[in-house]
Amino acid sequence: MNNSATITIGAADTAAVKRRKKLDQCHQYQSLIPGLPDDIARICLCHVQPSILYSVCHSWRRLVYSPSFPPFLSIYSLLKPSKSEENSVQFANFDPISAKWNLLPPPPLNPPLRLLLRHRSFISRHLPIQSISVSGNFILLAATTDPLLPALSRPLVFNPLTRKWTPGPRFETPRRWCVAGASKGVVYVASGIGSSYNPEVARSVEKWDLKSNCTKYSCNHHDRNKVWKWEKMSGLKDGKFSREAIEAVGWRGKMCMVNVKGDAAKEGIIYDVGSDTWQEMPEGMLVGWRGPVAAMEEEVIYTVDESKGALRKYDPESDSWIMILENEMLKGAQHMAAAGGRICVVCGGGDGIAVVDVTAEPPSLVVVETPVGFQVLDVHILPRMNQLDSESKNEC
Repeated sequence: MNNSATITIGAADTAAVKRRKKLDQCHQYQSLIPGLPDDIARICLCHVQPSILYSVCHSWRRLVYSPSFPPFLSIYSLLKPSKSEENSVQFANFDPISAKWNLLPPPPLNPPLRLLLRHRSFISRHLPIQSISVSGNFILLAATTDPLLPALSRPLVFNPLTRKWTPGPRFETPRRWCVAGASKGVVYVASGIGSSYNPEVARSVEKWDLKSNCTKYSCNHHDRNKVWKWEKMSGLKDGKFSREAIEAVGWRGKMCMVNVKGDAAKEGIIYDVGSDTWQEMPEGMLVGWRGPVAAMEEEVIYTVDESKGALRKYDPESDSWIMILENEMLKGAQHMAAAGGRICVVCGGGDGIAVVDVTAEPPSLVVVETPVGFQVLDVHILPRMNQLDSESKNEC
């Protein structure tokens, strides 16, 4: 028995030594391209698809996630446990190159952020959590906390390249169930309710210029809090946009929105960000707005007819929607995002994300599966996260 135990322990020790040697060898410096300085090699490799570099060798794989490599686009979502009624959400990122889901670090708040998804007063629905993507950042704007109050006194900004959260400027009036959107690096919130319904809040509109402040100042935490602020804009004519969470879609210098989600009868309005004026939505645009909507680079606007599973794009010349494709996976669509020639759509029930390549001929569709035991609440397309040194060391 003793001899057997000794042999087992000795074998384990030998295996551990071999693993350490392998890791030591792996972590030794390796040039990106033998015979070339690394700075020249990086210039050459930056022209290669990251999916190809990822599969060749570890040094190239680490390069793909380094700050010196142009960041590719990836998916960001809020996830909830699929078989739990608990009010818990996770911020997550899907990396299309490694085909892995990774959790974002939680916002560094004390006490921790508590967002309500369920409440006994709303048995048949989830309470909305509103987030947008602006200038390469993920921004959490509005949600509900106990006892049915706005959860956020200021927006929370996550930068994928630094992997850090930053607090934005304090809201004049914290909101929930509001209009949220962005255009040209400027964040807009409108309508909604605070701790209770207020007609002035329900008609109010505010903007926060995220991008210009970041370029004008040094962008450290203290400078941002001094210059970032919300500005009041021309208000809505009534409070009809405070009934539920509304996505305002930035498109060609305008913000387009409807007051009811889905295939129900609705009203639509458009805000001109340049002239700070409101106008009625064109009839054809409103009639075809039958599900989630997103704009590609704020130039081409797409929608999914959630009852038919049809993806369409808007033609402003004819004021009509043109069919792109129809697919069962798009039925019941809840949220969508557009960037880099791809449309990402949260499938019905949050059980997967349909990714449509609208640059392909004909357009193609693939489905990204959610992590086991989770459902998707929303979707954004942003640059991939930089890899930490500890993660790159574990690649071997």
